[in-house]
Amino acid sequence: MEWAPRTVVTTSLQMTSPSQLQPAGPMPGGVRFERLLAPTPEFVRWLYAAVGGPWTWTDRINWTRAQWVSDLALPGTEIWVAYADGAPAGYVHLGPSTDGDAEAVEIKYFGLLEHAIGRGIGGALLTHAVRRAWALAADHGLPPARRVWLHTCSLDGPAALPNYRARGFVEFAEVSKEETVPVEPLGAWVSTGGPQ
Repeated sequence: MEWAPRTVVTTSLQMTSPSQLQPAGPMPGGVRFERLLAPTPEFVRWLYAAVGGPWTWTDRINWTRAQWVSDLALPGTEIWVAYADGAPAGYVHLGPSTDGDAEAVEIKYFGLLEHAIGRGIGGALLTHAVRRAWALAADHGLPPARRVWLHTCSLDGPAALPNYRARGFVEFAEVSKEETVPVEPLGAWVSTGGPQ
């Protein structure tokens, strides 16, 4: 796999009130959302790779199992999976903010598998995620949330930023920096390059 420097633009967005949410249209038929009550690192890593592979997500691709276990054990963490016609279609990873703000909930990861893009699932899943994010602190005994935030970057899918804006998120920061990233996305089918 070839890697090269690239300018990556990261945009941070937030809501400071549940009233800012602009819900998406009705849930598409055959779609349901299910919380993983005991998320396994293997399944969550698979979701991360399947959703992020086509968009060059690499920040956790080399994490050890122990790192995944530790992250999933953080108080207030919730993983929700979207299913379409019985198959995984996307997921959202919610949890306490990674920016040190004890009164914030972060949408850490959000996205769809390739087969689910363009079916109206993304808007419905993000609407659900925002509602859960505002309820998360009370449900987990954490300080009340005063904001829900996330970040997206130029390595995400083209519908990501428009979806966040359409649901009512407002931009509060943008950073550009050089990062070394794969020249081509990893894809949902990551190959080790070994014998076939």
